[in-house]
Order: sequence, then structure tokens, then C-alpha cells
Amino acid sequence: MINVLVTGSKGQLGLALASLENVFLNYNFFFTDKSELDITNFKAVSAFISKNKIEVLINCAAYTNVDKAEDEPDLANKINHLAVKNLAEIAKAQQLKLIHISTDYVFDGNSNTPYTEKENTNPQNVYGTSKLNGERALLKVNPPNAVIIRTAWLYSSFGKNFVKTIRKLSAEKESISVISDQIGSPTYACDLAKVILQITPLIKGKGAQIYHYANEGACSWFQFAEEIVKISKNNCKIVPVTTAQFKTVAKRPKFSLLDSHKIQKVFDVKISHWKEALKICITQFK
Repeated sequence: MINVLVTGSKGQLGLALASLENVFLNYNFFFTDKSELDITNFKAVSAFISKNKIEVLINCAAYTNVDKAEDEPDLANKINHLAVKNLAEIAKAQQLKLIHISTDYVFDGNSNTPYTEKENTNPQNVYGTSKLNGERALLKVNPPNAVIIRTAWLYSSFGKNFVKTIRKLSAEKESISVISDQIGSPTYACDLAKVILQITPLIKGKGAQIYHYANEGACSWFQFAEEIVKISKNNCKIVPVTTAQFKTVAKRPKFSLLDSHKIQKVFDVKISHWKEALKICITQFK
């Protein structure tokens, strides 16, 4: 049995990992959230890992409220940057495998081709900057057997997310306005969770590596919403609007499609199309 600590266990990815506990029987999981283990507290995390003989640390903990981060940059930085530096140092000292989750928002969105792991980063908001600083801190500490997985547009049957919101609104309203000029790929949290647990035994590196993971295909938020309504069989019209018409506090990248070929090649990972993954997710609601 491999002892695995999952931080941020009450978030979408943490809950998706917990849902697979009975599938991956070679893992002995320890699920913690901020009330049980504060990842900004170096001594507390180090002691927990030593006490429970943790061998793998999957960091799902993050400050993820993109708009609110503009007003709380210090808190976003503390959780998304400084805490990650802590985890990297602990992983190096205690010889753990470390899997850290990052985001497409480290890019500026000015590309017109999918972003590879080698592309230049240039975040456009506080959230993206804090996540990039966390990546850089981890890479600087450079613990062996560590990976950063950037993902995008995460959704699931757990917690709050775009799919749940659109399903709820489309059941209540005749029409909804959704942004049509931001392009990416939705990622089903359970697909990502499975991949994380599949590749964990295969991670063998002298230093930290970056990988991208998102479901195959591309769409706008508008197209994503249309598909959600279609699969849900709700009678609601989705109206396309531009980013300029739909003001938000934080700037979002207009194009943040991730190229997932590297993780597919290195670990022989199969990735399903976002429409197929969405169908599977929505069946969980029924």
C-alpha cells in the first residue's frame, strides 16, 4: 500500500480523487482540507507527513476565486505560491512524490495554437500570477519525482462549477447569455483524477516536470453551455455575448487551449473528447 496525502480534499479534484478510493486499492489515502491541515504551515505539514509515513503528496489545495483574488492578492499568493514552496521543500527533504495542480491561466491567451509546456507564460490576473509563482517556486526547489499538471475549465458532479450553474439556470430560464469569444477545453475532474493515480507509480525524475492535461477538443464557453443544455434536455436558449459585453473584475485569457500530447506520450495516457466526458459527468446527476 502506498500512503497518499491529498490536500484540498473538499475541492472538485479532491472529491474526484476520493470517489476513486475503492478503484485504486493499492493506495492508502489521507484526505485533508484547510481545517485539518493548513498547507501554509510548514511544521504542521511536515509533522503530518512524518507521522503518517506519506509517500505521495497530491496538492489540490488552491485559492481559486479568480475575481476575488484581485482584492485579496496576499491571500492568493500565500496559498498558491508560498504554500507550494513549503510543499516542495518538504517533498525534497522527505523524498516524497509530489503532484501539484496548476492552471491554464498562467498564459496570456494571445496564442492561436494550443499551449505546450514550453510556451512562455504571461498571466493576466492575480490568480494566474500567484499560480505561476507557485510553479516557479517548486521548480526552483526542484524536488525529484515531482510534477506540475496544468489543467483548465475543471468541472464535475461535485462542488460549484460551470456545468452545475448552466444546468440550474437552463432549467429555470428561457435564455442565458454566455461568453462566445474565450476558447479552451473543459476538463472532467474524474478523468484528471484517474490519470493522476495511474501515472503516480510511473513518475521517476531527477527534477520537477510540467505536463498539461485537458480533455480533447476545443470550444467556447458558449459552445460548452449549448452542449450542457442539449445533454440535459433543458429548453433554454443560449445567447452568445463577447468578453467586452460581459465585464468581470479579473481579465481572462481569450485562448487557453492546452496541448496534452506530452503527458499522453510519456505515460501512455488516453484522453477522451470533452463532449464524451461531459455526457458521462451529466449522467452522474440523473
